[in-house]
Amino acid sequence: MAWEFISEHWRDGIEILILAIAIYQIFRAFRATRGARILVGLVVILVAVTLLLRLFEFAVISWLITRAALLLVFAVPIIFQPELRNALAKLGSSRFFSFSNKSQLDFLEVFEDAVVALSKKRIGALFAIERDIALKPFEETGVILNADFSPELAKTIFFPKTPLHDGGMVIANKKISSAACVFPVSQRELSDRSIGLRHRAAIGVTEETDCVAVIVSEETGAISICIEGHLERNLGEERFRERMAEIFLAGETNHEKGVPKEPGAEGRVAAAGDSDLVPD
Repeated sequence: MAWEFISEHWRDGIEILILAIAIYQIFRAFRATRGARILVGLVVILVAVTLLLRLFEFAVISWLITRAALLLVFAVPIIFQPELRNALAKLGSSRFFSFSNKSQLDFLEVFEDAVVALSKKRIGALFAIERDIALKPFEETGVILNADFSPELAKTIFFPKTPLHDGGMVIANKKISSAACVFPVSQRELSDRSIGLRHRAAIGVTEETDCVAVIVSEETGAISICIEGHLERNLGEERFRERMAEIFLAGETNHEKGVPKEPGAEGRVAAAGDSDLVPD
């Protein structure tokens, strides 16, 4: 009897499983975004209208709603364009990236030394390290350098009042590809109001690409790392070096190593002075 039931309804079980996975993935993509409220509103309206039509059997209204629903096919990609773009970018990117050879390991050490030096001098900085998804659109918003990375050059670029200090630095293939770049500011609703523009830009660029953003606060010298829109703040030197090794040497792209689920949830560091992405 049980075998007959399974053989007759196994397709239904697979269908339910597929729908459950799809709904969960949609929830993950839209949570903590401005599109989440729009999506919830559309679902509530759709459910309410469907119940009313079933209850009272309004033929004319049912016909109008059915025809109007066709407009959603065109409206949904427009309304949820940022979320869909981010989801497709993540889907098309490879999940593996590592600094495996000696030259790459040497670069990672030099980069960490530069960030620590900036932190000790309380020089604000924002780095975006390219991985699988190219950062060329953001490179073109700044000044193309294509220079070998060095702590001295990084400090010179981010030193206050220098022409290129205002904006972010793109690092690609172990080189400073571009400086003074404009990164997209995240539109997510953040519970921590102390997160400044520099940190929001780091969240924004990591939401749209798979890069790793490193931020140095000019107010406190605190070091932060942002991956896939998840921000880890107030990292000490030892912890910063450990996280960089975990991310790049282990090829980590998930949040199993303790990345807070909500940006700003770890280390409440004031970031009021991190708004120098705006030109003087």
